[in-house]
Amino acid sequence: MKISMSSMDEGGASASERIYARIRELDDWRGKTLASLRKTILDADPEIIEEWKWMGSPVWSRDGMIAVGNAHKDKVKLTFSHGASLPDPNRLFNNGLNGKVWRAIDVSEGDEIDADALKALVRAAIAYNRAKKKPAKSAKAKD
Repeated sequence: MKISMSSMDEGGASASERIYARIRELDDWRGKTLASLRKTILDADPEIIEEWKWMGSPVWSRDGMIAVGNAHKDKVKLTFSHGASLPDPNRLFNNGLNGKVWRAIDVSEGDEIDADALKALVRAAIAYNRAKKKPAKSAKAKD
């Protein structure tokens, strides 16, 4: 996992440290669930960058945003920013299914998430991000 310098706060805490602190604050099933989702995401690709955005949301990126994680009162939500464009053969997405861009996985207490299926979804998001990047302009000398 890479740590982005832009993900450091004014006190010098990294996004990873802030995410870990948030998980510790959630001293119930939501903290355990967010920690498990985070581990699975990070295990999918060693180059994933963790960020802390929008006043307290963990964000995972690689060549663009992959997903945002949030703990709510009754669920942990993992929102994929381009989920509507991703293959989901294991049907992990269960929210935002009619949207044109994002899709989410809402995890309630007691739900089990297939780690291999989530890793495949994360890898598909990375592939999508790479495919939508514009190729670098050629450095040909002008005559």
